[in-house]
Amino acid sequence: MQDIRPLREDLQATLDAHRDLGPAYEAALVESFMARLDATIAARVQAELDAHPGAPRKPTSGGMAPIALGSLALGVPLTAIAASHAGTTGLLIAWLAIIAVNVAAAATMLHRR
Repeated sequence: MQDIRPLREDLQATLDAHRDLGPAYEAALVESFMARLDATIAARVQAELDAHPGAPRKPTSGGMAPIALGSLALGVPLTAIAASHAGTTGLLIAWLAIIAVNVAAAATMLHRR
């Protein structure tokens, strides 16, 4: 970790200046210190990013498991509803729609890689 003494010295100098100048300069002193603090943080973040340029990123989604489980969970009631109201034709339409959603999701995930 980088040496934090310069930042501590800046803070001490800001506090000393506040004590010497009084509350009339408080806002300017705070702004000045915050600018130095912001620059220090930005430099540390950039140094960390430069030290690990090719760090692997975690996948943003959980894969196909949530979609597959959701399809099965919705498939049971859809099967019952479709079969009772529209017979075999409704059953086929419901499951073809579920299959289409899963295929589209898989294609999208493959395309992202």
